[in-house]
Formats: sequence, C-alpha cells, structure tokens
Amino acid sequence: MVEELNNKQQLFEFFEKNIRNKEIKNFEIPTILAKDIEDEEMVKNILNYCYEDIKNIIETYLDLEEKHYNLISLWIIGTYFHSKFNTYPYLYINAMKGSGKSRLLGLISELSHEGSMQNSMTEAVLFRTNGTLCIDEFESVGKKGFENLRELLNSAYKRGTLVKRMKKQKTFTGEEQVVETFNVYRPIAMANITGIENVTGDRCIKIIIEKSINEKKTKLIENYRNQEKIKVLKFTLTKLSSLECSLCSVVSPEHLSLLWNSFILEQPYTLTTLSSLPHKTTLTTLKILKISFEKIKDSGINGRDLELSIPILVISLWIEGGLKEGFFDETLNTLKFISDEKKEEEFVESYDISLIEFCSQQVEKEKEYFVSIKDLTKDFRSFLSVEDEWINERWLGRALSRLKLTKQKKRFNWGICVILDIKKAKEKISIFK
Repeated sequence: MVEELNNKQQLFEFFEKNIRNKEIKNFEIPTILAKDIEDEEMVKNILNYCYEDIKNIIETYLDLEEKHYNLISLWIIGTYFHSKFNTYPYLYINAMKGSGKSRLLGLISELSHEGSMQNSMTEAVLFRTNGTLCIDEFESVGKKGFENLRELLNSAYKRGTLVKRMKKQKTFTGEEQVVETFNVYRPIAMANITGIENVTGDRCIKIIIEKSINEKKTKLIENYRNQEKIKVLKFTLTKLSSLECSLCSVVSPEHLSLLWNSFILEQPYTLTTLSSLPHKTTLTTLKILKISFEKIKDSGINGRDLELSIPILVISLWIEGGLKEGFFDETLNTLKFISDEKKEEEFVESYDISLIEFCSQQVEKEKEYFVSIKDLTKDFRSFLSVEDEWINERWLGRALSRLKLTKQKKRFNWGICVILDIKKAKEKISIFK
C-alpha cells in the first residue's frame, strides 16, 4: 500500500527526488492532500522543476531557438491548468518538410495533459474527444468542405463554446430526437508546411522552425513515449492542477482578470477580492503583480494577442521568483516579439491596413476639402507600387466607407468625391505600428 505523505517537506522531497532523478526505473504514486500544498515557494519550485525537465526533453530531440523552447514548455504546462483560463492560445508550428514539426507535435502530445495526435481532422473528433489535441498535416482543414470544422476551430480557443447535435434515443414509446451538448474548448497544437488562414491564425501563437543541421539530434530515434520520467512529470502537473494553494488562489486567472481591469481603470486592489484567508505572501504578490502589469501595459500587446498571452504569462508568474529570476520578463519579451511579428505580417498583407496608412499620410489642411475617388485610386496604386485592376474606384469607395475613413461623400460633375477623416486614419494606423 502506498504510504500517504502528510507534510509539505515529505511531499517536496518526493517531487525533488523523482523529477530531478534522470534514471528513474520505478516509482510509487503517493496520495496527496490539498493541505500538503500550501506553501507558495514550494509550488514555484515544483513548477520550475517540471518546466526545466520538459524543456530538456524537447532540447534533446529538437534544434530550436531558445525562446521557442521556453514558450513551448510553458504552453505544455498550461494544458494542465487549461480549464482555469477563459481563453487558451492555439500553438501553430510552421516548418518546411523535414524540419521536425511532426516530432515536435509528438513530444507535445506525449507531455501535455491527455494529449493525442491526429493526422486527419474531422468535426466529430474535435468535439467528441477530450484533452490536448495535436493536429499534423493541418493543410486539409483549409480545403473546401471543412467550413464547419474551421468555424469550430475559430471559437474553440475560448471557454464556453458549446456544440449541440441531435441524436436518436430509444424510449418506451419508440425513438425520439434529443439534443446532445459538447464543450469544444481545449488546448490545440497544429502544424503544417503551407501556412494558416488569417482567422484561425489570429488565435494562434505562431512558431516557425527551421531544418536542423545538428546530426546528434536529427539522427536520434524517438524513444520518449511512456518513459517513467514523463509519467512522473504528468502525474505531478495533474496533481498540482487539481489542488488549491496560496499561489494559485492569488495569482489565479479569475483574480488576474479582476486585478488587470482594476489596474487599467486605475482602481485600488482589495485583498478581500483575492482571498478569504490572505497569506503573508499576498501583499508581496500584489506588488509583483503591479510591476508585472506595468510591464505588460508598456509592451504594447493588446486585443486578442493580449487575451492569448495572459495564460502563458500567468504560468511564468507562477514560476517567477522560485528558482528562476527574470522569467516573466523573458516570457513577455518573447510574446511581444511574436505579437509585433504578427502585426508586421498583417500590415504587409492587408490592403485595408495599407489604405489606412495611405489616408493617414494625406496632408491635413485648416479647411476640409473634397478629393475625387478617381485621384485617390490612382495615388493609392502608386503608394502600393501596383497596377492591380481590382484596386479600382468602386473598391476604394467601398473600402473607405467600410473603414469609416470619410467624413462626407458627394457627387460632382467630374465624379464622386469624399472628405477624408485623416485624424481617424492616424489613430487607427497607430494600432498596427
């Protein structure tokens, strides 16, 4: 019979021994009580051990940038706490053939909470299965006939997304149709060669990996499946995700959203909002949070990118200050880089954004003036250095109207003219830069 661990020190020693020992052959899973995990520092240390070992396993088999090892490891840990967040980002891996994307997805599947690997994706698989879903060869999802699947994927990153389906059920009076409800919110990692369409991509943290020339890694045979080391990691994270501790009660997703909104609205924090039984570390944690919020605000990450970054930042905050200093800053910088990169791609690819920039660069005069759509179309083509026929007066007029960049529209003998809202264009373009 497995002996129960009745105090924090024994529990910590168990985790330290099993997580740090690289030559585990057999181990016994003890029963862990909620009261055993109440020390914030111990939780931080345990999470740090888990993080380091996940990172080391990925480093053994794959040749990635340092920032990507960190981000993927945090994302994997987050799958165990996934249900606590209102949103959770998809992980999208883009790589050319032979770069190790399938190997990386296999590792993610093996290390994540209830991970499974799929090479062909269907709508039923998405909402009739549970756990972390890893989708390889993601190209097929963008094809015709997969519209319903794409629609589900575009909403499954957010908690509360439900799918209703009818099914036949036998009754005393015969068969009848009943409604069956499925929750599609789950962690999803996907990989392909060709890229991802914008709507789904907007819900992803995108990682591009290159083909490795490190033969020590490329020639390794994958033998990580069902290793005892991984079993211990998964058991540890599963247990931590189901227990309450002083750290999790203060730096919880629910409390963080309240604290963040209070911070943005410049309202005071209240301890009663955070915990009915504040620990001695609560005040210190609040000070750290305020500093962290300042850094997030200054980073320029906003909108959906901020929504997707929060879970990863929360996990980094749980680890920060244990055995790893500056970890939150490191994570925030990586997410800022990815967010800035995404904005740059959107800026280059989107004609709407180009049109906003074009309008923002028009000369403001003291007196508002009309300019013809014909002249604007000619100047916009010159601005883009293209002669595409579809960029015509009709398209430009509709685009200006859709983007609400006109103050007034009027028809003259020489054609349709508008007064541009140059001030609004300058405000809008600042969002993308």
